[in-house]
Parts: sequence; structure tokens; C-alpha cells
Amino acid sequence: MTVLRHGLMTAVAVGALTLALPVASFAQDVKNPGVLVHAADDEATTLDPAQVEPGEGGETIILQVYERLLDIGPGSPDLIPALATEVPTDDNGLISADGLTYTFPLRQGVVFHDGTPFTAHDVKFSWDRAMTMDLPEGNAGVLQDMIASTEVVDDYTFRVTLNRPSASFLNSVVIAMVASVVSQDAVEANGGVEAGAPNIFMAGNMVGTGPYKFVVWNRSENLQLEVNDDYWGEKANLDVRIEIGGDPDVRVLGLRAGEYDTIETDPSFVADLEGAEGVTIYNEGLLLEPLHIGFNLNIPEGALPAGDTIPTDFFHDPRVRQAFNYAFDYEAFLNGPLAGYGDFNTHYIPVGIFGYDPEAPRYNKADPEKAAELFKEAGYWDDGFTVSVITEEGNLFALMSLVLKDSLAKINPKFNVNVMAVAETVFDDAHAQDPLEYAMWAKNADPAADPDAYMRAYVHPDGEWGQVHGFANGYRDPAKVAELIEAASVELDTDTRAAIYSELQTMLYDDPMWLIGAQEGVVMAHRDWVQGFQMQPLWPRPGLKFALLNK
Repeated sequence: MTVLRHGLMTAVAVGALTLALPVASFAQDVKNPGVLVHAADDEATTLDPAQVEPGEGGETIILQVYERLLDIGPGSPDLIPALATEVPTDDNGLISADGLTYTFPLRQGVVFHDGTPFTAHDVKFSWDRAMTMDLPEGNAGVLQDMIASTEVVDDYTFRVTLNRPSASFLNSVVIAMVASVVSQDAVEANGGVEAGAPNIFMAGNMVGTGPYKFVVWNRSENLQLEVNDDYWGEKANLDVRIEIGGDPDVRVLGLRAGEYDTIETDPSFVADLEGAEGVTIYNEGLLLEPLHIGFNLNIPEGALPAGDTIPTDFFHDPRVRQAFNYAFDYEAFLNGPLAGYGDFNTHYIPVGIFGYDPEAPRYNKADPEKAAELFKEAGYWDDGFTVSVITEEGNLFALMSLVLKDSLAKINPKFNVNVMAVAETVFDDAHAQDPLEYAMWAKNADPAADPDAYMRAYVHPDGEWGQVHGFANGYRDPAKVAELIEAASVELDTDTRAAIYSELQTMLYDDPMWLIGAQEGVVMAHRDWVQGFQMQPLWPRPGLKFALLNK
């Protein structure tokens, strides 16, 4: 148990839960009574579950307004019922013997915010709609990759048939924001569904079943939600106003002044907030978003920034990729920019996710002698090299890139990393290129509740980044990597599945496609008057359900 005392408040942290316990005389100082004011670090690009990109700001809003068949509670990674009344299992007979068919009994008496009743037809419509629209910026692929068909059994029973058994369907598909249930009546009354085209109404409006109703989106200023008094479950306590796009200094000053109740933070905020009167810093657990630097093995000829001297097949050599991992000063990054909040994890199965093997080999301490040996073997020691890494400016990604730059320069002054820290919009455009015109980029992963999501996106040679980065050009045995990932995805015996992931982690240590600087620690700052504070890294960032909070 951790006890933090600031001003007239005592905050008690027990496990993954922090409770702010106010004294009676402090209540009169609460600002904005009746409204929770949250300061976000960016603005949504869309509010439509069928269009939102994983990890994008719109997912925060979708989490509050829309619901899915299942959910994850605040205190554990276990699935719980939401619009479905039961979690399908082998034992309750809701998963067929062949592992292909999932049946979801649905909650009755639920009403959409437009007053229309919720039924199984809305679930089928929502999932089929996302797959029909199939927007490039969206996440329909997680549905398309697994689902063979959807079926309305009756008004309150929904059935899904998969194209192959999946150990991750419930954790990676059913709880994804793209699987949120929208009102069929609202969509059909406002543009309907068109393949390959966004719905303008749904991108800026929301009609869900959740504890909050959408009120207004004042672009570049704020977004407002109100309590849904007709909610089927436990009602929210406060209306919500999300302030958009304040830079770190604005968020810190606003929290200290009490104008914000919660703010989106990272470990770099701690120095400015620690000891601030009336502020609690929650710092339990790890985010499931490894901070990484990607290696590009699919660089177009002539595309690299001026000044880069590496050949386009620079990262094809596993010795070079290993050398970068051995060179990086992990402790400097963890104890510097991350202020000690985090852990070392050089595999793409984060600590806290099923399948993570603490006994697998990992890079967690700089080994400059080993790095030098590998660079010499690969033929880059005498002449050195210059290589650029593109990243967003003013954040942990840029600082991680600078740590890499310093780490390599200490090994050999002829090794130069050009850190191209650019505005977020510039980075997003560069990051979306295929093929990518940079040898390296720095960011973080999208969180997931199942290892298959990480393996497919960040490891599989034919996965999202495997294709863009040309992993098949560098893996010693790309077919074996793919085979193991596919085997783990359909393996329903947990011990066997864990053993497959353990084997993969050992292979990926020897054949890394990423430099993972650290797994960032959870850090969230809020006013002491916020009651019932709970954070769940498996919910879209910032990992808060506003309906649980009061003040």
C-alpha cells in the first residue's frame, strides 16, 4: 500500500486502485462541481468506431459513449459481460466444440441514446458495417481476419462463426473499439453504409448505449458528454468536458490550479507535479505500449534523407540489428526520461500480457563491447555511418532517439544518428508511407489484451509492419516465425500456447526487428478531490472510464 499526502487530502493506493479520500473542509474548494474536466494531449480525428485508428484519440471518447459485447473491468485483465450477459466459454456451451462458433446472449431492455431499443440486429449491423466500409485508417481488419459470418439467432442472441479457431478472438476482437455497437436506425437515417467511404455524420456524432451521451464537439477546443440517465447499468456521476490539445505546460498548470481534474501525463511530468498541493500522482503498473524504434528493411532506392550514408540493406544483417540493441543505454533511458517509471522488455509481448516469459533472454543493459564486435563483423566499424530516425518532437519518443544517438556515439564517434524530431502531423504522414522512406522511426505500440495482436502487427513477416518493413528480407527463418505465430493463434491449450510464445521470444532476441527502449510505467495525475480513481492499461489511453469517477 502506498500513501501520498498533499495539502488537505490523503490518497491511498492499494494494488491497482487509488482512492482519493477528502476531508470535509476541502469539498468547498472543488472547482467545476458536477463536471469532470479532463485535459487530453491530442484531438480525435473521428468518433466513428468503424473509422477510428487504434491508439488514436477518438478511442477515448468511443470507450465512454459506445459499448461492446464484452468488457474488461478496472481491476484485472479478465473479461466481463457488457451488452452480452455472459462471456462465452467451453464450459457454458457458448463456444462450439470445434472452436469456430461463438454465441452471445444479449442484455434486454437496453436503449440507444436516440431512444431506439438495442437488439442483436444492431450488433450484426455494426460489425458488418465496419467490414463493409473497410476504411484504411480504421481497424476493420481485426474483424475481417477472423470472421466467416455473423448471424442474428433471435432479437437477443447473436452468433459469430470464425474462419479458423482462435485463442484471441474474445480478447482481441470482441473488446476492440471497432466492435462497438452503434444504432442501426441512426446510421440509416444519416447517410447509411457505403463501401470504402466514411460516414460524415457518424464521424462527428455518436449514438451509443453507454453511460454517457454525446453533446457537442467544439473542434480544437473541447468535447462534451452528459450523464445518460437511462443507462441500463450503474449511472455515471459527473458530466464530462474534455479539453483538447493543451501542451504539457498548459496541462500541468491547469491541474495545479484546479481547472483540470485529470490530465493525460507521462513520467516526464513527475518533476513538475511531485509535491504539488492538491495533486495525487498515480503510478502503479506498466502501460502495454512498448516504446520502440523500428528497423526498416524495405527502403526504396534514393529515398533516404540527405546525409544518410547507410545502404538500403543496412538492417538486413541481423548482426546490425543486434548491435543496435546491445548499444542502447537502457538504464539511461529508464532512469532519465522515464524518471524510473517503467521496466525493461525487449520482446513484443509486454510484461502483464499472457505469454510473456520472464526467463527468456532480453536486452536490458548496454553492452558496448558486444555491439562493437558485431559492427566490426558486419563491416561498418572503420567507416562508420549516418542514419536518421524520424520521431514526434517534444516527447519520450524523441528522448529515446537521443539516447540511441548518444549510445552509438560513445561506442564509435563515426556512428551518427540524426534525430529528426518533427511535428506530430508531419510524423503521422511519414509514418503512414508504404514503403517507408526512413531507415528508423520511434513511437509506441498500440495496447492489446492478447499476444497474438502484438505478434501479428509487429513480428509476423506478413503482418502490418512485417510487410511495410520487409521483415522477410532479414529474418533468418521467416517461415518458422510465421509458423509459430499461426500455431499460437489457434492453440487453445494455454500451457502449449505459452511454450510457443516462449520459443518465439528466444528467436526474436537473436533476430530482433525492433529496439524496444522500455515498457513505460503508468503515470496519471489528478486532483485530490477526484474520488474512485481507477485506471486500466487495457482501456484506450488514458485508460480511464470517466463514469467511475466522482468529486
